[in-house]
Amino acid sequence: HYLEIACFTDDLWSLLTTCPRGLEIRDLDVRLGFNLCMEEQDFLQKRKKYVAAALKKILHLEEDLKEHEVPVVAITTTGGGTRSLTAMYGSLLGLQKLNLLDCISYIGGLSGTTWTMANLYEDANWSQKYLEDAIKEARKQVTKSKICCFSLDCLKYYYNDLMERTKEGHNTSFIDLWGLVIESMLHDKKDEHRLSDQRQAVDNGQNPLPIYVAINLKSSYSAQAFREWLEFTPYEVGLLKYGASVRAEHFGSEFFMGRMVKRLSETRICYMQGDYCLEGKVTYTRGSWRETSLLLAEEDPFLSMNPYEVDTCLCTPSSVFSSALRDVLTGRPTIAQYPNFIRGFQMHSKYLESEGFSTWKGTVSGSFLSFDSFEEDRENLKECYVFEDADSPQAPTVLFFPLVNDTFKKYKAPGVERSPEEMAEGKVDVSSILSPFTTREVCFSEDNFDKLVKLTDYNVLNNEKLIIEALRLAVARRKQRNY
Repeated sequence: HYLEIACFTDDLWSLLTTCPRGLEIRDLDVRLGFNLCMEEQDFLQKRKKYVAAALKKILHLEEDLKEHEVPVVAITTTGGGTRSLTAMYGSLLGLQKLNLLDCISYIGGLSGTTWTMANLYEDANWSQKYLEDAIKEARKQVTKSKICCFSLDCLKYYYNDLMERTKEGHNTSFIDLWGLVIESMLHDKKDEHRLSDQRQAVDNGQNPLPIYVAINLKSSYSAQAFREWLEFTPYEVGLLKYGASVRAEHFGSEFFMGRMVKRLSETRICYMQGDYCLEGKVTYTRGSWRETSLLLAEEDPFLSMNPYEVDTCLCTPSSVFSSALRDVLTGRPTIAQYPNFIRGFQMHSKYLESEGFSTWKGTVSGSFLSFDSFEEDRENLKECYVFEDADSPQAPTVLFFPLVNDTFKKYKAPGVERSPEEMAEGKVDVSSILSPFTTREVCFSEDNFDKLVKLTDYNVLNNEKLIIEALRLAVARRKQRNY
């Protein structure tokens, strides 16, 4: 009866389609439905004003955009620990230099990029300020020694905080401890922020809406065979697949048949950051993809977690200690367990006989977008790829930015070549087996941090024309629509 990020102990059922007499859907503490919540709809209305004004300036439009002509633009990112945290700062800095941040309505993240997002959204007006200050603070935290995170004082703090969390009624696991370690790695003191606190940063539409993503797994299936997206916003936490959501401040409380039966205090953001580090990749799924005009995606290169290690295994004789250690390592200790907020809901027993139901396949087109050009370039990636479907104007345009060092080797800024003395600064190894940017590196040198920020900043700036063209196309397509 618990929602484990990533596993349900019981089978998960869909929403309840027949309610007891007198019980209304709107009376429930669990919101059922696939539409956006009212707060998010209100946010989008406010955000459109920022987006419309920014697009008019960037695209040099003569007239103001009408409400239905404003495209929805999202940034989606993939995980990669400290590497993705650092790279995201550089990419956002590049977008800010191009005055494009106000064109963005959503930012989605997983793992290390959620660390970036959580830090940024502590400031209610972060996107309206120059990001250099935030990057300086991130640099300080990323480059500091992480040995202090395992000092006696820190271990005592972890223990006491976990004990207090247990007394409050929360389930605790190794992933909660990991969340506290992340807090120590990225902050100099206890971080009291909670997910719902970030509403202050979006209630007026002044920043893009953050979406943090984890995946739900089943104990009897591999992650590749079964996984479901669990989305976190400052407003709600929801399982999109089942159309069920709860208020962000209620996540972790216990529910039955849509009613809250035991309310617990809201979890601090550091514990949520531990959850977001789970296996999987972020996807942009707000409302319908048909409503999305443009997505900006960024992904790390195809590096193994420790690429310089040889593919070998070490066999040791079995012992009590080794058996216990194996149980810990294979018993999913990094599962964050939360009460299943859709417990008690049942699948309609005769839904196939009902005319009100339709299959998912019948509601969407047969194809999405073709990524063949990217597949062909895997061994020699470009800085930016544009994917679109000219025959389907409702399909989104996707700009994909791999983490790659291409023209940055010879250019320190778009169109500005490096001098012979500056060539060393362009040597940023993000793909070889000796790269200092593997996902297991939790601490970077100051030089490596600066190089990665400059690289990702440059890759965005160097592809300004492609971004502007995609935005112009998105606006043109929206104008062609009748709503």
